[in-house]
Amino acid sequence: MKQRGFTLIELLVTLTLLAILAGAALPLAQLQAQRSREQNLRQALWSLRNAIDEYKRAYDEGRLEKTVGSSGYPPNLRVLVDGVSDISSPDAQKLYFLRRIPRDPFFPDQTAPPETTWGLRSYASPAEAPRAGADVYDVYSLNPGTALDGQPYRLW
Repeated sequence: MKQRGFTLIELLVTLTLLAILAGAALPLAQLQAQRSREQNLRQALWSLRNAIDEYKRAYDEGRLEKTVGSSGYPPNLRVLVDGVSDISSPDAQKLYFLRRIPRDPFFPDQTAPPETTWGLRSYASPAEAPRAGADVYDVYSLNPGTALDGQPYRLW
């Protein structure tokens, strides 16, 4: 009488094939996750830089209070969310440039406030050696890693 079922060899071959397929799929999943975080980083940088430029434009148009020695850039990222008074408005409405500060998707501490996840470059600092100062001219990722295209995240 012939028994039905799988032999031990057949089960081992099947499990080996599944392990090989899973091993090939894992790097692809990791690559997709990195691409997704890189896309989030691009969007966050664009959003922050656009808000900084809008703040500067409002300053240059005379909508913000000018002070002697000021570059016209925001003093910190929080100002972009909290808003500033529009002095050209008769009822002193506030100008808001961001709804919220996006966080750097590569920053390791998920509990850190979003504004602390970015490197800040002041107007007075050179591009080759960015450092914080009296204002925020630009933002960059603090991640020391390299993107899929070979460019360091700090240079995006």
